[in-house]
Amino acid sequence: MNIKEAKQEIKNAMTAYFTKNEFGEYVIPANRQRPVFLMGPPGIGKTAIMEQIAEELGVGLISYSMTHHTRQSALGLPFIEKKNYGGKEYDVSEYTMSEIIASVYDMMEETGLKEGILFLDEINCVSETLAPVMLQFLQYKIFGKHKVPDGWIIVTAGNPPEYNNSVREFDVVTWDRLKRIDVEADYNAWREYALNTGVHPAVLTYLDIKKSNFYSIETTVDGKSFVTARGWSDLSDMIRLYEQNGIKPNEKLIAQYLQNKKIAKDFAIYYDLFVKYRSDYQVDTILSGKADDAIRQRAKNAKFDERLSLLGLLLDGINEYFKNVYRSELTLTELLNSLKNVRMELGRTGADAAISKQIKARKTELSAGRTASNISADKIYALNKVVSVLEDDLAAISNDHPASPEDAFKLLKEDFDKRTKGLKKQAEESGEKLSNVFRFCDEAFADGQELVILVTELTINYHSAHFISRYGCKEYFEHNKALLFYERQKEIIQSIEDLKL
Repeated sequence: MNIKEAKQEIKNAMTAYFTKNEFGEYVIPANRQRPVFLMGPPGIGKTAIMEQIAEELGVGLISYSMTHHTRQSALGLPFIEKKNYGGKEYDVSEYTMSEIIASVYDMMEETGLKEGILFLDEINCVSETLAPVMLQFLQYKIFGKHKVPDGWIIVTAGNPPEYNNSVREFDVVTWDRLKRIDVEADYNAWREYALNTGVHPAVLTYLDIKKSNFYSIETTVDGKSFVTARGWSDLSDMIRLYEQNGIKPNEKLIAQYLQNKKIAKDFAIYYDLFVKYRSDYQVDTILSGKADDAIRQRAKNAKFDERLSLLGLLLDGINEYFKNVYRSELTLTELLNSLKNVRMELGRTGADAAISKQIKARKTELSAGRTASNISADKIYALNKVVSVLEDDLAAISNDHPASPEDAFKLLKEDFDKRTKGLKKQAEESGEKLSNVFRFCDEAFADGQELVILVTELTINYHSAHFISRYGCKEYFEHNKALLFYERQKEIIQSIEDLKL
């Protein structure tokens, strides 16, 4: 199965394992909850889906790569304990608590979360001295004498032997105690994730054209030559940061992430072409509805690969507006909750103390989410923004010295109302830009495949889908209905696969 299907399988298993009966007991007792074993090639996103599952289920996540552990760090250090058996005293070897088990208790203390996922990666590649300990752990969920706390589900991952010479084969007894899920690299599944996490449009449009270059591991005379989903994702982050800082990404940078010389060179050539399209087409003018006839005519006469690159640029540009609108909505929602709490505290503690309490609460929530690895980038932005707004409000009240708690809250409400109007304006401007994109594409591409792709991408992307469902878009709904893009999607995918760059 692909990584998206594997995620759903794991999430379903976690939901079942977390189910309790009327007495608050787990329906499947901890000792009968089979650890999940996610088997798949390296770099396909196994760790990433665990973070998504933890966020969606609202539980904690602790991740370890077992190849970095020794027998002592996993099992604990030995010490001598004196015990009395049959009236005679003996020296008995025991072990301190495992670093891994201790980290679970630490997270529970820091975050207050009593349920979570303990994710152990590369479980079948551990050292010879650690192997017996890991087999015992998979069967009984204990390191030494210390058990994984109830409410914490074990998920493990490993690589097939063809990808790692250190792989140790499990026996039937061990496999019979695991819930095994085999996963393979799949571009279409990764693409949906990539689209929603803002992977650079140059990466997406290149791989749309050359899907076979998405994942490759080969053995050559010079050693391993490989390209993975992780490599593309990390390269995307670096390209964005290079561009942000005015540094030109080049083949040397690309080869550091795509460790296949042929693919790295091929993408470097494409990226240069992509940058040229960005300059030639002046995407900001299209979004603003000011594209001239020359740009429109060039798009109309362009080959399909150039049109695909242009669509990637337009979607990347418009989705940035949608993401900002969503984050503003999330910020206002969190801010409203904080202001409600401030209002309840005002008469009792005063404005300064009430606001300071909310600042501390938001910082604590942010820290707990990061510690538990179950907080989204959007939520992190919103909480940071709320803290910043409340700190500004606190400074304003300290400067203005309002005469009463009611006057203090009036200042807070005025600021909130101003931000609400700002969101409304932001959403209106974003809607206008989306209409401009549709207008340009209508004029440049008529009823071509590009419009089907545009509607499809807007439907798949979380931020654009949220924006359209909340604020509407006449052009989107008209094209969605008229183009019947679901029926034509297979035809488009085949055209992209057949295309030669």
